[in-house]
Amino acid sequence: MGSLTQRVLSASNRTMILFLLVTALLTGCEAKSEEAASSQPPPPPEVEITQIVAQPVVLRESFTGRVEAAETVKLRPRVSGYIQEVAFEEGKQVEQGDLLFLIDPRPYQARVSAAQADLAQAKSQSAQAGSEAERARVLLGRQAISQEVHDQRQAALNSARAMVDAAEAALDNAELDLEYTRITAPVSGRVGRAMVTRGNLANADQSLLTTLVTIDPIHVYFEADEQAAFASNALLNEGASNSLNIELGGDAARQFTGTLDFIDNRLNPNTGTLQFRAVLANPDGSIRPGEFARVEMPVARLEQALLVDRKAILTDQDRRYVYVVDENNLAERRQVTTGRQVEEQTVISEGLSAGDRVIVNGVQKVFFPGMEVSPQSVAAAPAVDAQPAIAARED
Repeated sequence: MGSLTQRVLSASNRTMILFLLVTALLTGCEAKSEEAASSQPPPPPEVEITQIVAQPVVLRESFTGRVEAAETVKLRPRVSGYIQEVAFEEGKQVEQGDLLFLIDPRPYQARVSAAQADLAQAKSQSAQAGSEAERARVLLGRQAISQEVHDQRQAALNSARAMVDAAEAALDNAELDLEYTRITAPVSGRVGRAMVTRGNLANADQSLLTTLVTIDPIHVYFEADEQAAFASNALLNEGASNSLNIELGGDAARQFTGTLDFIDNRLNPNTGTLQFRAVLANPDGSIRPGEFARVEMPVARLEQALLVDRKAILTDQDRRYVYVVDENNLAERRQVTTGRQVEEQTVISEGLSAGDRVIVNGVQKVFFPGMEVSPQSVAAAPAVDAQPAIAARED
């Protein structure tokens, strides 16, 4: 019985030892497999590339300017008197012909009544002088009066008629002064605050009552240096679009498109600049005179421009470069000279050629020149010659 037990234990030990050996062997194989797998190089990183295409582009330059009303009116009274009524709400929109101020009309109404009475008297005297002149003509024909008396009555008639004309002119003037007591808006626009309030004296042609500015359309004035001004004129004369990009108040959300409608006829000798004006539609009145504006105007046309997404351009101190993928899918570092910005792209003046494949996304995955990459093509930038809203600036 004891030997049987020993034999069973020996068999169990042998089984355990065999299991441990097999387990160790398998563990060693797995470790070698993992080591072999880790020694294999990783696949080339994926990057996005764009093939450079030469295309026409209109370049624009940025200038600073100010918004001004197309029409600004400083209202002053044409007759003197005390303000009886201020008939507008300050800062609000008014229409042409709306009553703004009313000067006490009673003195002027009295002058109109007096002028009407003077006119009636003059007409009565003229009628009497006319009757006497006609009677003198008849009597002269009968030789009942002298020629001298006839001439005197004819002169009296002419004088009476002149008095009628003078009385009519005086009445017209009095009625005009009475009309001037009603100060109305000469144009539609936004009115300012009342500088003279009810009960105060307003002096003719002196007292400033309020200001009125038109708001639609509105103007943007800016000045360009001599070189840019003449370059822009030449481009406009060639038929380039006169559409301008305008940003107001330094707020990128307030972007507008204006139209160039005026170029001054001479340079400012003090600044060496030429003044330009753009027109902006402003139907809701959100643009106000006095605002700061940044205007982008076309200054040059490139028929064969090479454009690269500006994210692809890297900087090494004062030098700029891009990564170009060659036919073996190796990333080659290429130093470039940049020009103006065109929206999200940059004009490359030196360093690239049409057909080069430039890495535009994933440049951070390239750790050294000559590294192999897996290029994925993306669409190239479209031609921009027919897009006048594209802005180009000096980089």
